[in-house]
Amino acid sequence: MNLSKYETLAAVMEQGSLTTAARELGCTQSAVSHSIDSLEKELGFPILKRGRAGVSLTAEGERLMPAVRALLGAAEQLNQTAASIRGLDAGTVRIGAFTSVAVHWLPGVLKEFQADYPNVEFRLLNGDYHDVEQWLSDGSIDIGFVNVPCAVDCECIPLMADRLLAILPLNSRFASYPKFPLVECEKEPFISLLESSDHDARRALEAAGVKPNVRFYTKDDYAILAMVEQGLGMSIMPELLLKGRTDRLLILPLVPEARRVIGIAIAAGSKAGPATRRFADYVVRYVNNQAAG
Repeated sequence: MNLSKYETLAAVMEQGSLTTAARELGCTQSAVSHSIDSLEKELGFPILKRGRAGVSLTAEGERLMPAVRALLGAAEQLNQTAASIRGLDAGTVRIGAFTSVAVHWLPGVLKEFQADYPNVEFRLLNGDYHDVEQWLSDGSIDIGFVNVPCAVDCECIPLMADRLLAILPLNSRFASYPKFPLVECEKEPFISLLESSDHDARRALEAAGVKPNVRFYTKDDYAILAMVEQGLGMSIMPELLLKGRTDRLLILPLVPEARRVIGIAIAAGSKAGPATRRFADYVVRYVNNQAAG
């Protein structure tokens, strides 16, 4: 079976447009369009709807995509295994990560891994917890960094317990406090991630029986940091995310304490390709070394 048409379809859905997919694949837009048209004729039904806002799947395409992603994932596992047998250690590992991991862990892990296995390629997708779980579920990625427990049925390895901290403007009235009482979130202007993303703060607040005085919602972690720096309110963020961003913020431990557990989820579990499994091992080692150092 020629997988190129299915790879093109997956790229189009990942990028959301024919033009961007063509750039990603290193070909022309007309070549991408021709590949999709040919696949639709081969299958006997339309897959994509084209519009000014980009492309989307037809009902038939929605039913097809899980099988397409499973097919491409199985092909990649086959390629990795064959490469390992030949001693080439090659393949492509698709990774999904949220902001703090993408910024503070992934560059270091990738540098170490590439030094030992230069023939392995990577595709990185950045999003929030919900995005990563969705990518794991639909087969868009091989490995995802997740908030444990993970809602997706896959092999999950806990990596680190990460403290949640209160972040406030430097001139906050809490500047003399050794810790921040969570109950004060009911009075202070609170800046929140969208509900689909804000698992950490929401769990901590719900466990304490606190309803925050939310004034702003955003999906961007660093937008929250900038807004707090400007005195627009306070928020609750993981310690890893705050690394290197402490000079213009008042950061206090919470009362009661709260933590998130970061883990790495392997979509195919024991059936994952050698390069995928080896990369997971490097992640575990890197995080353990960071904690020890």
